Amino acid sequence: MGAGKTKRMPRAVREQQMLDAAVRIFGQRGYMAASMDEIAELAGVSKPLVYLYLNSKDDLFSACVRREARSLTQAVRAGVRPGLPPDGQLWSGLRAFFTHTARNPDAWRVLHLHARTHGERFAAEVAAMRADIVAFVTQLIAAAARDAHRRPHLPEEEVAGLAEALVGAAESLADWAGATEGVTAKQAAATLMNFAWAGLGDLMTGRPWVPPEEPEPEPAPAPGGAAVPGGAAVPGGAAVPGGAAVPVQAG
Repeated sequence: MGAGKTKRMPRAVREQQMLDAAVRIFGQRGYMAASMDEIAELAGVSKPLVYLYLNSKDDLFSACVRREARSLTQAVRAGVRPGLPPDGQLWSGLRAFFTHTARNPDAWRVLHLHARTHGERFAAEVAAMRADIVAFVTQLIAAAARDAHRRPHLPEEEVAGLAEALVGAAESLADWAGATEGVTAKQAAATLMNFAWAGLGDLMTGRPWVPPEEPEPEPAPAPGGAAVPGGAAVPGGAAVPGGAAVPVQAG
C-alpha cells in the first residue's frame, strides 16, 4: 500500500534508499536474522521492488558491502593531508577512519563483523577493501621513511608489516570505541597515536627498538642419549630420575 503512494524518483536514488535501509537492518540484526520484509518497510517500498532492483538477499548484502567498503576507503584517503609531516598525515588519516566508523556504526558492523563471518564471497570483498587500506598506509610509512633524515629506506616486508599492524590495531579500537560509551573519534585516534607513533617516530629517525640479547641455548643431548635429571646424558641409556643412566636392552 505504501509503495503505491510513493512518489516516483530516479532508480539510482531509490536503490540508494534501499541500500541505506539494508545496511541498517543487516548491521543491527546480522545477515541471517535480517528479513527482506523489514528492509522493504524501512525503505518505504514493496518487497517485490527490492527484488526487482537487487535480485536477491545475497546480492543486496553484497551491494551493501561494496558500497560501504568504498565509502570507508574514500573517507580515509580523503582525510589524509599530504602537506603535513608524517605524524600529521597519520593523525589526519586515523581521525578520518574513526570519524567514519563512529558516524556509520551499522556499516562498520556489516564490514567488520557480518561480512567476514557470513561467507567466503563477502569476506573476500572486505579483504579487498582492507588490502587497499593497508597498501595506502604502507605508502604513507614508506614516504615518511624517505623523508626522515637517518632512515631513507626501510625493507619492503618491514613497511608492509607495520601497515598491517597499524590497520589491525585501528580495527580493534574502532570496535572498542563503538562499544564504550563516551569515547570520541578524536580520543580513539589519539589512543592509537600514543600507542604507535612513539615507535614509528623512532623508527623514522633511525632509532628502532632492538630486542635484548639472550644467552645462547644449551646444546641438545647427543644422539642416542637420554637426559638424566641432575646428570649427564648417556649414549644408549634411559634416564633414571636422580640416578645414572641404565642401558636399554634391545628388542
